[in-house]
Amino acid sequence: MKILNIFLTALMLLCAAGCKKPAKPKLTMVTNATFPPYEFVSGRGIDGIDPAIIRTIADRLGYELDIQDMSFDAVITAVQSGKADIAASGITVTEERKKQVNFTIPYVVAEQLIIVSKKSFVRDLDDLKKARIGVQHGTTGDLYTSRNIKEPERFANAPVAVAALLAGKIDAVVVDAEPAQVFVSQRQELILLPKPLTYEEYAFAISKKNPGLLKQFNEELVKMKESGELEQIIKSYKEKITAENEDEIEKEARSLWLGIKDELHINFVKDGRWLYLWRGLLITLQITFFATLMGIVIGYAVAIIRSTSDQTGKMKFANVLCKVYLTVIRGTPAVVQLLIIYFVIFGSLDVNKVVVAIIAFGINSGAYVAEIIRGGIMAIDKGQMEAARSLGLSYGQGMREVILPQAFKNVLPALGNEFIVLLKETSISGYIALQDLTKGGDIIRSQTYDAFFPLIAVALIYLVLVVMLTELLGFLEKRLKKNE
Repeated sequence: MKILNIFLTALMLLCAAGCKKPAKPKLTMVTNATFPPYEFVSGRGIDGIDPAIIRTIADRLGYELDIQDMSFDAVITAVQSGKADIAASGITVTEERKKQVNFTIPYVVAEQLIIVSKKSFVRDLDDLKKARIGVQHGTTGDLYTSRNIKEPERFANAPVAVAALLAGKIDAVVVDAEPAQVFVSQRQELILLPKPLTYEEYAFAISKKNPGLLKQFNEELVKMKESGELEQIIKSYKEKITAENEDEIEKEARSLWLGIKDELHINFVKDGRWLYLWRGLLITLQITFFATLMGIVIGYAVAIIRSTSDQTGKMKFANVLCKVYLTVIRGTPAVVQLLIIYFVIFGSLDVNKVVVAIIAFGINSGAYVAEIIRGGIMAIDKGQMEAARSLGLSYGQGMREVILPQAFKNVLPALGNEFIVLLKETSISGYIALQDLTKGGDIIRSQTYDAFFPLIAVALIYLVLVVMLTELLGFLEKRLKKNE
């Protein structure tokens, strides 16, 4: 009877496996979702003109679409390195970009417009030469302004530049026409200069290694243009954003007279925006926890190798490798290491971005943990090891049973400080399209153009985490002292 049951179970599993539909091939799109109406964060997903067009084409071609949000200046790099199949972020076709990626046929002719305050002295293009101009880093507005007018002030995205304009930090913002109209419609104190700065064409960027995908997209774009579907998608999103902004101004007009309660509602309650911080916090804690464990393992290993080499003259080759590792990691910025690991080392591999961040921060932290622990080991009196050896313990046993426990207790405050630094350092995870805590605050700012409350909320959350970690380390120190 048991054999029959096993046979029937196996048969059912085989049938289930055989009946299961084959998974669709995945198409990865990268964008910078701070560019309404072309791309913006909506709930837990990314919506807009570009996602709608690509989602339509992907469905027709039989692809499962995966949309990832990252810094604008990294989207073309992601396609070029193989981390993504297509980039769509209101990307203007330029000769410099053509050398790196292929472009589909253009789907929009756009203008670069200038946003200014109603009280600003800037009223025409000639006034820009005397103004402080803000741009989104890496955009054609950035390139055109720096080449033809003056060196601009560069911001991570357009909403941050607009927020700087509202705060009086700059005099004008150069941005594409549709996003500019959205920004102005949301803030009554802003206006657009009537004359465009320049004209350009938008297209989707596809890797030069994938001409087949380029051909498929071009064919579908031609069909959508001829049928009028492309124009309808663009029109519908422009009308949707305009209607939402008019409703926002009518019901919750942003002004200096708004109370704290209204500000809190707009920044955190409306549309469930607090969830961006919550989901970002979970990602931050996940990265910090596992990167800390990885850093401790690497740090202990490197510290033991280095201290053993210093004290006994053994493991010389391993010691040289450890010195190279420490020099490279401590001599380069963490954000550069993160980008190298994501775009270069794991460039051709589809590795979960959280895993990439854990590896990057774990390797970075390991270098600092190693020197902290090595300092603790070297601070222990040499007589401790000599006494351990005289009792018949080997060098390894003496290190494990006598030296390391004392060293750990001595360096615990320094280790705690390193873990606090690591927690805050994870704020750069947004560079590889991870929505960590800081990125969650950025998303809220991109939707409300309010810098104060999102930034204060993020700062307070980090502060609470640091205080909790400090208290935990203090408790651990007291327990270790009692055990003396």
